[in-house]
Formats: sequence, structure tokens, C-alpha cells
Amino acid sequence: MRWFLLLAVLLSSCHKTDDAYWQGYVEGEYVMLASPYAGQLQKLHVRRGEQTAIGKPVFALEQESERAARLEAEQRMKASEARLENLGVAKRAPEIEALRAELKQAQIARQLAERNLAREEELVRSGATSRLRYDELRSAVERDRARVAEVEAQLRQAQLPVGLDAERKAAEGDLAAAKAALTQAAWRLEQKSVAAPVAGLVHDTYFVEGEWVPAGRPVAALLPPGNVKVRFYVPEAALSSLALNKEMQVRCDGCPAAVVAKVSYISAQAEFTPPVLYSKESRTKLMFLVEARLEGSSLRPGQPVDVTPR
Repeated sequence: MRWFLLLAVLLSSCHKTDDAYWQGYVEGEYVMLASPYAGQLQKLHVRRGEQTAIGKPVFALEQESERAARLEAEQRMKASEARLENLGVAKRAPEIEALRAELKQAQIARQLAERNLAREEELVRSGATSRLRYDELRSAVERDRARVAEVEAQLRQAQLPVGLDAERKAAEGDLAAAKAALTQAAWRLEQKSVAAPVAGLVHDTYFVEGEWVPAGRPVAALLPPGNVKVRFYVPEAALSSLALNKEMQVRCDGCPAAVVAKVSYISAQAEFTPPVLYSKESRTKLMFLVEARLEGSSLRPGQPVDVTPR
């Protein structure tokens, strides 16, 4: 009886050891790099399987049309700036000089009229001339003084900005629209050259130089180190033992040691066991394309693993 109980305990412990892991597989969340505009692939700066740094150029599409559009937008903005600046300056120098000469003539005529009026005033006192002649000369003096004041006002006005408020507002609106068009043209040009937004492994490239790339079609896929995760399925009875940020041990065939992972998501809905999980017997029939590069990570997307609580 004792041997029977001991055998039952050993079988029970062996059964717990076999069921102490859950089958899963490695999955990667790829960063797909694409341009919102179509074009011929002019330059591919990366190769699949290599590491790329953040900000490093990945690919560039042909940019002749976008460069021409940007140049046109720059010229339009310069023309708008020149128009606005022209509205803010005074009249040209020849016009001002003509007004100054006219003012000088008006001042000479006023001085002559004032001297004639002074002489006529003495003649009126002595009775050598009539009062009517004196009134005519006084009217001429007032007229010449008014003419001097008029030309002086014209000269001051000529030296001020000549643009009307409505015209200046229209010019300012044209300049703002030209700047916006330049910004848009520059952005379109930048979208034809794509750099790596994150550092990571170049998982794959989908076009070669010279091919036509449709708008929005990925040209390369990056796999940042933080985007690799393990997906595994647990039975309902073991769900209560898991929680977010709980550490798990991940093992794979041929791995020298277990890798630590933290639970980041627990599904709120049950589902049937997926057929993608592999048994111990079927793993030996799987084949993987291998590229001999020393990248330092032993876990690859699609690789089956065993997961156990830590």
C-alpha cells in the first residue's frame, strides 16, 4: 500500500510539472514606414536585417515635382512681400523733388506779392493810388499764401506711405496665403524622404530602387526592441493567478536560459484554443529562414515558446 501511495504522489508531481507551462509564440509589432504620396523609389538607405538608429534616412522617392512646387511657392511669397513693402514706402524721389520745386515757386510768388502789397499800402496812405488796387494786391497775397500751404501739405503727404488700409490688408492676406502655400509645399517635399522614427531592426523591405511605390504603401518595416511580445493562452482556472506587470519566464527550444517578460494585457473575453500553438512533437517539423547576424536577441517573431510564472 505504501508503494502504491508513493507511486501516486510521484505521478501526480510529474503531471504538475508537465502542465506548469503554457504554450505561446513571439509576436512583433512592426512600424511600417510609408509616404503619403506616390513616386519612384529613388534611394533605399537600409537593408533588411540591419539595425537602424532614430532619425537615420530609410528611403527617398523622386522629388522633382515637389521641389518645383516649393520653388514656385518661394517666389510667390517674395512677390507678396515686395508688394506689401511697396505699399509701405513713400512716393518716388522724382515726385518729391517736383513738389519741392513747386513749393519753392509758390514761396517766391508769395514773397513778391507781399512786397507789392507793402508798397501799395504806402501809396494808399499818401493818396497816390486807389483803394481798389490795394484790395487786389491783398487778395493776391492771400492766394499765394494758400498755395504755399497747399503744396506743403502735398509734400508732407508724398513723404508718407501711400498704401490704403484696404489695399494693405489685401496685400497682408496675400502674403499670409503665400507663406501657408510655402509651408505646405515644404511639407510635401519632406514626405518624399522618410527617416526612422524609432531605433530598431529593419525587419523587411518591400521595394527595390527604381520601382514605383503607390501612395501609402509601406517601403520598409522596423521592429523596435520594445515592440516584441509573447502571446500565450492560459485556461480559465489559471486566470486568477495572473495580473498586469506580473513577471513570467519565457523559454524556447535551444535557448540557454529563460527570458523574463511582464504581463501587459489580459483579455476580457474567452476564446477557443487557436490552432497556431505548437505541440512538442510538431515543433521539430517547423523550419525558419535564418540569416546569420549577431543581433544579440534569441527570440524572433513567430518562434514558439513556453511560458511559466516566475
